[in-house]
Amino acid sequence: MQTVRNHIVEILKENGTATVAELAGKLGMAQVSVRHHLDILVGEDLVESAGVRRRNGAGRPSQVYSLTQQASKLFPQRHQVLANEMLSAMKRLLPAKELEGVLLRLADKTVQDAPLARPDQAVEDRLNQVAEFLSGKGYTARWEVTDGYYRIFTCNCPYSGVSEQNPELCEMDRTMMQRLVPEGVRRESRIVDGSPRCAYVLLLQPAAHSEKA
Repeated sequence: MQTVRNHIVEILKENGTATVAELAGKLGMAQVSVRHHLDILVGEDLVESAGVRRRNGAGRPSQVYSLTQQASKLFPQRHQVLANEMLSAMKRLLPAKELEGVLLRLADKTVQDAPLARPDQAVEDRLNQVAEFLSGKGYTARWEVTDGYYRIFTCNCPYSGVSEQNPELCEMDRTMMQRLVPEGVRRESRIVDGSPRCAYVLLLQPAAHSEKA
């Protein structure tokens, strides 16, 4: 990121909000130049208007700016380290079966938000629902018919950086998939094994004229 804009982001991170005048004072720049950089940061969804601040006395109120949620990615994060350490501690403290039970309960909790499958629902309609639900959870999912079988692909691992050291998370995902697709699934490939995506095969062959999603 350009140095001036980086400094603006740092100031907003430290102070929470700031006006153009306040930023200009801290940066030693003209307000018109600060506005130019703010416009770029707003366009990149890193900064947003947080309302106005009224002055004591005469004069127009000043626009106040703050960082967006997207901007948090610009700062160091330790989620992966924390998750790895917590899972390592759980594996030291819990028997394998108890840890498996914890992860299965997490899978069940995740699918509670999913649309329920209807008894008379077409498989393709259900797969559309499942793909949309999984994509909303960060999996970037889709389905298609290949080699005479339905296949569901998850092209992103939301646990990347953690699942590599904790393959138990892959089993949690497989359980979640089995809960979502009543016909049952068999996992074919995993991202952690070097595949570009995780692939699940439905244990049900499609009709001859099923369309790709």
